[in-house]
Amino acid sequence: MKLISVIVTTYNWAAALELCLNSLYAQTDKDFEIIVADDGSNAEQLALTQSYTANSPVSLQYVYHEDQGFRAGTIRNKAVARSSGEYLIFLDGDCMVYPNFIATHRYLAEAGFFVAGNRVLLSQAYTQEVMNQCLPLYEKSVAYFLKLRLQGKINRLMPFLKLPLGFLRKCQPQKWQKAMTCNLAIWREDFLHVNGFDELFQGWGYEDSDLVIRLIHTGIKRKEGRFAVPVLHCWHRFHDRSQHDANYARLMARLADKNFIRAELGVSHYFS
Repeated sequence: MKLISVIVTTYNWAAALELCLNSLYAQTDKDFEIIVADDGSNAEQLALTQSYTANSPVSLQYVYHEDQGFRAGTIRNKAVARSSGEYLIFLDGDCMVYPNFIATHRYLAEAGFFVAGNRVLLSQAYTQEVMNQCLPLYEKSVAYFLKLRLQGKINRLMPFLKLPLGFLRKCQPQKWQKAMTCNLAIWREDFLHVNGFDELFQGWGYEDSDLVIRLIHTGIKRKEGRFAVPVLHCWHRFHDRSQHDANYARLMARLADKNFIRAELGVSHYFS
């Protein structure tokens, strides 16, 4: 594997995206590109976020569409269509990563598998503190986060542990739960084979789970990234969940139909 494409999704939160990008700029492995996938930020936030991309040490593209509600799957498909890497890492723009994030994902990458990483959640109050001070948490030690945990500013410490799990990383090959696009790696070929995200999932909810279920249906297995490649995830308000029930019903139907592999409205129409 050579080039990795990191798809970073953002929406109206330039301060968080700045920290996310700074953590990517600090990577030890520089053989990657960044595609910022903007799900319709307003003009003020868009100007700020685009300004933060100007000094990227790696190739960076900015993909934008107008705000028509939560369309994360759609903007990610558009970003993948613009990407060049043979391996895709999906990351939320309100996450920070350690300097070995790319290197570790590269190490974990294996044909026939997707890699689901995990996250540490920041509290609401501490997220505001991080934003106000533009704190580079990706430079901090585990001892620093131990203090934060004792203060209730983060939800857990376990993801910071680095464990050589070996074959245990593959012990739940068909588990789709908690494989989220805040930290998810997939071979580009596999992503295209299932036609990417299904854009029928409008509004918040389950477009990432649907993608993973279809990958599993086609024979791609889960490999755990926990205890290897965590992200630091800022607190944010819940998205509009008015489409939750419809999206969940569609997801359950997909889960039951093991022959359903390709998204009905997926990434392919961006290549035609």
